[in-house]
Amino acid sequence: MSEKSICVYCGSSVGNSTVYSEEASKLGSLFHKLGWKLIYGGGTTGLMGAIAQATMGPNFDGKVHGIIPDALVAKEREAGREDDVNVQEAIEQQINTTVENHKGSTPISTKFGDTTIVPDMHTRKRLMASESDAFVAMPGGYGTFEEIMECITWSQLGIHSKPVVLFNINGFYNSLLLFIRHSIDQGFISNANGDIVQVANTPEEVVEKIEKYVVPAGRFNLNWEDECDSDGH
Repeated sequence: MSEKSICVYCGSSVGNSTVYSEEASKLGSLFHKLGWKLIYGGGTTGLMGAIAQATMGPNFDGKVHGIIPDALVAKEREAGREDDVNVQEAIEQQINTTVENHKGSTPISTKFGDTTIVPDMHTRKRLMASESDAFVAMPGGYGTFEEIMECITWSQLGIHSKPVVLFNINGFYNSLLLFIRHSIDQGFISNANGDIVQVANTPEEVVEKIEKYVVPAGRFNLNWEDECDSDGH
């Protein structure tokens, strides 16, 4: 199985069920085992923190690259610093952030991998996309929805041909999948383009969907040379 860099979009809070962070950690642990690299939004809170920590592994030897705009970096402290009395406790505090007590910004830490700070959201998204071999969405909010829908649209337009997978933890994306089906039935998305979105219910299925992804027929054959990097993605 070849090494891959996987872009994961997900919430910066943990949600109302422990199953979300548990499955995020399982996926990260699987990436660590496979030697795959995680590309993500650079946060240390919520599901972002959970998958980043798990991908780094217990010995912090995993491959993780967080990409975050400067405005989202919490300047007051860094989570999991080398001189923290209890590094693991500090990490878990960050991961267990709920949506009600999340302030929008996040500390960053080497314990969650390497971090690149960029000036704006557009630079962040472009860099995340160019460094990745596939896109995965776990549960999240507006930002997660916007990011994965953009990747789906880019595939439809022929900007990239990389796998796009919804990690449907606990049926989180069932309503979205119904809406996509409704849009297909109403003639706004072709049946072929409906296959751009693959669905996985377990971490193992996420890996399987990425490995076995077949680029759907029927996508637009447009020339996006100015949008592509040197390898045509």
